[in-house]
Parts: sequence; C-alpha cells; structure tokens
Amino acid sequence: MAKKITQKSPCTLSEHVKYVLEGKRRFENIFRSMVRMILDDPKLVEKTVVNGKTLYDYRVLREGKKHIIGMYEEINSFVSFVKDAAEGGSSREMAFVLIGEPGNGKTYFVDYISSLYRSFIAIPENNRFTFRFKNLDKLGGYGKINTIESQTYEDPMILAMNIYDDELSNREFLKNKGATKVQIETFYDDYRPLGADTYFIWNQIKEFLNEDIDKIDDFVEIIKVPISESRGVLTGKYAAKDKITSSAVDLLGDESITRLLHITDPSNPYRFDLRRGALARVAGGGIHFADEVFKNKRDLVQVYLGVIQNRTIEIEGFKWPLDTLIIATSNNAEFARFLEEKEQAPIVDRCRLVYMSHNTNYKLQQQLTAYSIGNKHKTTYSGEDLHIDPNLNYAVSVAFTISRMPRSEKLTPVEMMKLAAGDVAGEKSIQTLNEVINKLNTEPDITKRFGQKGLGHRNLGRAIQILLEKSETQEGKCMYAGDVFDAIENVIIDYVQDPNDRTKFLEDLKIAKSLYRKNIMTSIFNAYMDEPNAIEKDVLNYVNMVIGMDAKNLGSDKIWTYKDPQTGKIVSVKIDDTFINSVEERLGLKTNEQKQSYRTTIAKIYGQKLIQDPNYNFMDNNDLVKAVTDVRLKSDIAGAGSLVGALANRTNEENQMLYNRMITTMTKKLGYCTTCSQKTIEYFCTMDDAD
Repeated sequence: MAKKITQKSPCTLSEHVKYVLEGKRRFENIFRSMVRMILDDPKLVEKTVVNGKTLYDYRVLREGKKHIIGMYEEINSFVSFVKDAAEGGSSREMAFVLIGEPGNGKTYFVDYISSLYRSFIAIPENNRFTFRFKNLDKLGGYGKINTIESQTYEDPMILAMNIYDDELSNREFLKNKGATKVQIETFYDDYRPLGADTYFIWNQIKEFLNEDIDKIDDFVEIIKVPISESRGVLTGKYAAKDKITSSAVDLLGDESITRLLHITDPSNPYRFDLRRGALARVAGGGIHFADEVFKNKRDLVQVYLGVIQNRTIEIEGFKWPLDTLIIATSNNAEFARFLEEKEQAPIVDRCRLVYMSHNTNYKLQQQLTAYSIGNKHKTTYSGEDLHIDPNLNYAVSVAFTISRMPRSEKLTPVEMMKLAAGDVAGEKSIQTLNEVINKLNTEPDITKRFGQKGLGHRNLGRAIQILLEKSETQEGKCMYAGDVFDAIENVIIDYVQDPNDRTKFLEDLKIAKSLYRKNIMTSIFNAYMDEPNAIEKDVLNYVNMVIGMDAKNLGSDKIWTYKDPQTGKIVSVKIDDTFINSVEERLGLKTNEQKQSYRTTIAKIYGQKLIQDPNYNFMDNNDLVKAVTDVRLKSDIAGAGSLVGALANRTNEENQMLYNRMITTMTKKLGYCTTCSQKTIEYFCTMDDAD
C-alpha cells in the first residue's frame, strides 16, 4: 500500500521536491514573491490621477489600520523595480534607494513593505523552506555538532539542482523525480550554486555515501524558514552606526571561536558564523533594509557595493549566494555629502534612486495627521476625557501641507495645495500645476524640487505634543484647533535650522491660519442656521441656480426642475438673480463678462466633478463658500460684522439667547465641546488676523 504523503515539516528532500512539482509548495526568488504579493489579483490594481498624471495604485498596500498613505510615485517606482527584477532585468543586480528629507515616511514605507511580506510568507502556501544536515556524527570531524542548518536559508530546490557537480546529472535527477522539461527550465531560471559551507558538507556526505544519492534522506531534512522580525530573519534592518562601533562583521559575519573548537578541518568554511551578520538571515528570499546607508563608513559602503552587484557574501574568498531584495534609505544631506566623494560613484550606479517627496495632498495629509493625533481615547493629566476639536485635523494638515508648497510665479501656495488635492482653484488648472512641477523637478538641487522641502511628520508629532502640554488644553479638556498654530510656530522656531526655511514656514503658517478662519466660518454659519449642512445647501443652491439660468425648460416663473444627482429625486429651485449677483459681487466679479465667465467655470466643474463623484458639493471652493456665507449672513442679520457684534456683545437678552443657541447647536450637532465651541466663536469675533 502506497504511503500517503502529507505536507509535514520537517520532511525529506524527495518529499519536498514532490510538493513543489505538485504545486503545494513554491520555489521562487524574492522578486517573484513580491510581484505576486502586489500584482496577483488584478482587481486590486487601480488607476489614479496624481497632479494630473495617471499612475497605478495597489490596494494590497492600502490595507490595515495604519497602511501607507499617498507615495503614489514612489510605490509605482518600487513595483516597476521588483517586476523588472522578477523578469530578469537589470534591477536584479541593484538596490532600491529612497532619498528625501527626514520625517517624510521613507522608513515607514520600508517597514510596511517588510511587515506585509512577512504576513504574505506566513500564509501556508507561501511558506519558504530551507534544509539542514543531520547525523553529522557519522561523518566525524564536527565534534559535538550533530546538525548544521544552511546559514543563508538556501532553498531545498537549490540543493536539488546541486546534487551532482554537473548540470546534466542534476537535470536528470529532477526528471526522475517527475519534473517536466518546462518545470526544470523554470527552476533553472533561479539557479544559483550552494554556499561555501553547504557545498563542503554536501561533498563530505556524498563521499561517505559513496555517491549513493538514494540515501541522502538520512542526512538531509527540510524545515520551514522562520519568520521573525525580532531575530531579523526573512526581513532584517541594519541601521548605520558611528565609525568606531560599525564593522563588516555586522553585515557578513565572522569566524566563530566556538565552531573552531569542534571542527577538525581548518579549511571547512563552516568555521565562519554568517548568522552574526544581518545579510545571511535574509538571504533565503528576504528583504534587507539598509537604513541611512550613506552614513556608513567607506569600507561598509564597499561591502554593500559587492553585495548589491554580485548578490553574494564573500569572506576570505569563500562565497555564499544571496536571494535578497535590498532597500535602502538616505536623507538629502547625507546623500549630497556622499556624492562629493567622486570615488564612491560605483555604488550609486548600482542603485535605483527614488527621491521621495513629502505628502503634498492635504486630504491625504488628514489621514496621516489622524495617525499622529492617535485613535485611542485621550484623557487629561487628571484622568478626565480630553475632547478633540473637529477642526484640529484640518488646521494641522493644511499648515503642514502649505509648508511643502514651493514659491511659484504661476500659482499661489493655496492654489498649488488645492490643485494637488484635486480641488478647484479658481481659473487655474491642473495643467498649470503640472508645468510648475515639471519645471521644479529639473532642478539639479533635489531640495528645490516639488514637495522636497517642508515640515515633516516628526515635526507634526512634536506640534501635537506641544498642544497636549499646554495648560489651556489640560484645563479646558480640549485640543482646541486655534492653539495648534502657536505649537507649530514653536516647532518651526526650535527645530528648523535654516533661517530662510524658517521665514518661509512662518509665512506659510499665516496662510494656513487664514484657511482655518474660512473653515470655521462654515461652522459658525451652520450653527447660526441651527442646521449642520446649511452652508452646503446654500452653496449647491447657487450652483444649481447658475446651471438652471441657461436651461431650456426654464419657465417665466424662473423655476428650474432637475434630477438631483445625489439623491436621484426630482427637485425644483427658483432662480434668484439677486442672490446670484450678491455672491458674485462678494467674489469680486463686477462686470457681466466676469460673472458670465465665472458661471461658465462653475458649470464646467459641475459637469466634470459630478461624473466622477455624484456627492461632490463644491465645499472645497473656499472663496465660493465664504462668499455664500457672507451673503446669507448679510441677508439675515446685516452681515458677518453684525453677527460678530451680536456674539461679542451679549449684554442684552436677545444676543445672549443667540449665543446660547449656537453653542447648543455646535455641541449637539457639529461635534464641538463647550470649550472649543466657545473658543471658536471667540476667535470668529476677533477679526485682527482676518483677510
């Protein structure tokens, strides 16, 4: 009766080869695994438009509680890199290097990819395997060492392709195990020789067996490659150290005194302990992360050059082939210093350099800001609940995104920020932003390119910390958005060293504060109207009136009937010429030609945006929102100034009732607490920094 073979581990080499041929286990290099992880399901690959350029987005990188946000160009470069390597391109002999300012997400990107890869390999059908030699006491010469595991986690199929010294015999061996010609050719696409010590030991075993390969199962067993972040197995990191404490041993390994006490043959390569180094632990289809690679001293950089180019660990002439994806990071300053040493050019030639910019999309920044604020329940020092102002995320995100916008004659920082997020920026188009970006990206000085300079995520974290430290935050039991601007100013003054950058960032902060003021105007108006979406409805009313003015079915009563794209219901709106003209005058449009041009623009946006998103509400058009708000306030209580007066001067009962009603609406309907609602109204009444 035939023995039923199951996927047990450990198992014999013959059983493992059988599993691979049956498709129960895989033999593939790191690049193919990575491509399969990202591209295996076509449904998870989508097209997206970033700054007017069509790119691909990969859903597998957008999953989990704290996934990658943005980084579209960098991700596309990475996927292209590993795909080229998987297909045998030049990327196979290169390292992928991310260069950018500190705190822009380089390390997080690599850590996320590594974490995702560990999870992928942990799936049973994706498990990686290696082999170990056992019963070495029968061979003699190894003292008390009875088992030796492949130090570089070589795949068992590599051993199967190196059973004999000649390739034809090895191909015949696989054929006898049931491999087809196509399978054998596929295996040999990823062929590499055995490492020095496994080759040495394997030859000893063959001699002991008198070349009787049928008995190899007595000396070889197949085991799973462990997946351990803390041990640096499968995914490992080497952070640059100072020149005294760093050594090539940290990467390659070194001679082991303990092993020399057991091994009788001094020429045995197993006397070298490769697992002391970071590279051997990721050599079996793993990821090696070289953090701040150009900070390393010169001899270590030379080690990296050899490893990247040859994909081998070399010690005293002995070689151990690697199957490793090498990802490195560097900040701009260190990379610039490295380039000044002209003799270091060869390693740069062996790297796929990707200049990682800061995130420049304020909507995506709001997700990153949410990471920094944290999603756990916050409390004060005394253990009481700590509220988060609903405007805090917007205020922080806009302030940090604006700081990353370079100066341009064609676009203001606000226009640039809006276009980068896909918002409306008046008459300015995405093509204008594209022209600005393309011009900036031809700068030889990397720091002058689009998004390369600005306040990073670490500075964002510091600003949140300073906000939390404030006595106003602790006593008011609320992280009030208006206070965060002082915190960001402290960060700029204390942590930005370059005086020109500091001046620019402080100017950017003023711009961000003006945007925050416009944003709270919406809340104030909604609170005044006692309706959460009051301003949104009025903005859409203006848009629909503009669209309806030229409608063919518009009757003498000036009532336009249309199908609401958001609800699908038939809705009627009365064209109010006075309201339309008032809004447009608030926008600074005086002549009929200007007004008609603006209306055409609104109609164009209406047509473009609603095709992509039926729920688009024009609320990203700050100027239009402000104009509609001002008009409504004027028609209701003679302008924003009168509302300020009513809220600031609460000596009469009517004003006090208005104030109390607005506070109630803000706390019960708009997500405010008593502290931030009062402070927001107080800030609204203080017009000293209003534009």
